Amino acid sequence: MPCHFSQIVALRVNIAGLRVIRSYHNSKKESHRNVCLIPESAHGTNFALALLAGMVIVKIKCLANGRIDMKDLENSCQKHTKNLLCIMITYPSTYGLFDREILAITSMVHYDGGQCYIDGANMNAMVGYTATGCIGGDVCQINLHKTFSIPHGGGGPGMGPIAVRQHLASFLPRSVFIQNVGGSQPFGHVSQAAYGSASILPVSYLLMLMLGSRGLKTCTEYAILNANCLKKRPDGHCPVLFLGENDFCAHEFIIDLRPLKKKQHKLRQKMWRNDLWIMAFTHLPWHFLLREHS
Repeated sequence: MPCHFSQIVALRVNIAGLRVIRSYHNSKKESHRNVCLIPESAHGTNFALALLAGMVIVKIKCLANGRIDMKDLENSCQKHTKNLLCIMITYPSTYGLFDREILAITSMVHYDGGQCYIDGANMNAMVGYTATGCIGGDVCQINLHKTFSIPHGGGGPGMGPIAVRQHLASFLPRSVFIQNVGGSQPFGHVSQAAYGSASILPVSYLLMLMLGSRGLKTCTEYAILNANCLKKRPDGHCPVLFLGENDFCAHEFIIDLRPLKKKQHKLRQKMWRNDLWIMAFTHLPWHFLLREHS
């Protein structure tokens, strides 16, 4: 897959990826396409960034088991077939699930003329075993701060390479100063730095060199194994909301704290009020999700 490195912060990659897709449709005289499908189980930032990119967001429902509702997806694709721009999928989902229907999902969107954006936020559950291109992705961002060891303190310095299929390569953003960076029909530029935060790229590169292909696969195995071992700790106290095949999760899981409402109501209310505590205990998007489920 062609790759681009000028995105200094990872969140900017989402917007850049969507603009690449939009430029592709514009080149086909389909500038009316503006609908972005996003499952409920997607990473929380996807909704906000798709909106910033000027998309019309259509939320796809999930079933009680956390998997994408294929019937709702089919209905949405049919309803918006003329205006369907893309779908944004976090894989595995932020529910900690590998969607078994992922190939059917991407095929359905492609059939109706859309492109598939795979959010690589959870790639630490994939490295060495599969790739976004294998599951039908057209665009993917690689969050080096999540999977490949670069610093993340204080929200940065972030770095988000964007990888696209060959048919989208010509629409990658250009560099202001270096002519051979970007595609032949770029949508514009996203940074003055052609290679983003270039000084931290060797960190990820050397990590991959030192680990090798076998070591990278081992990291994926431990990410999934650690999550499933930790999942056993709250047994008998708090249930885990979503589980996959044979009651396993991917690299993460959601603990349902609602059973504590009766037993420890005061503690629970204190948890909701103290945003700093929640943000220290969970990944950044989750304190919003926890409130929604409260």
